[in-house]
Amino acid sequence: MTAPKSKVYIEILRQIRSIIHEDGLSAGDKIPSERELAERLNAGRSSVREALRALELLGMIETRRGEGTYIKDFREHGLVEILGTFILQDKNAIADLIEMNVLLESNALKLLLEKDNHAEELKNIGISIPAQNLGHVEIMTKFMQLSDNYLLFRIWTVLNEYLKVIQPEQKTSRVNVYEKIIDGLISKDEKKVFDSFNTLTKKENVE
Repeated sequence: MTAPKSKVYIEILRQIRSIIHEDGLSAGDKIPSERELAERLNAGRSSVREALRALELLGMIETRRGEGTYIKDFREHGLVEILGTFILQDKNAIADLIEMNVLLESNALKLLLEKDNHAEELKNIGISIPAQNLGHVEIMTKFMQLSDNYLLFRIWTVLNEYLKVIQPEQKTSRVNVYEKIIDGLISKDEKKVFDSFNTLTKKENVE
């Protein structure tokens, strides 16, 4: 018995993703041609073409005439905004999204409290907040990167793409609160860090 067409299609998508990973490709890189993918996957070119069309429709890849097919940065496509338009109609979903965002940011701060080699970087973040008029997401991006947990950072980044649908990024008016968080991170004062962080989350997680 042959597998349903939908399952074949999903499997080819998975295999293409594996090839992208195995070849070490990322946003901006050219992926193998349709013919090469068909040969490597031992699959029909029509099935590979269908999978590539789906990825292009989702904005995950783009075809440049005469050049080939390239991976796009996931933040450049409108899939998150489209899904958010439907998913975030539910008030419970919005509340869950905001709560999860707070949990991820809290975990990043806990990881930073455990590290001893970022004092200088944290001081520089403190200087850049008023100098560059940074917003909450921009500040937390710096904290997330310093926490040095790639998976946490990726999940948080995707989550914030959805958050932008309901609450666009604004510049912070609470510089002193972030300064206290940074002071607490440097001095390893967990209470100071989370007392300050909790003042940010009482009303909205994002300014």
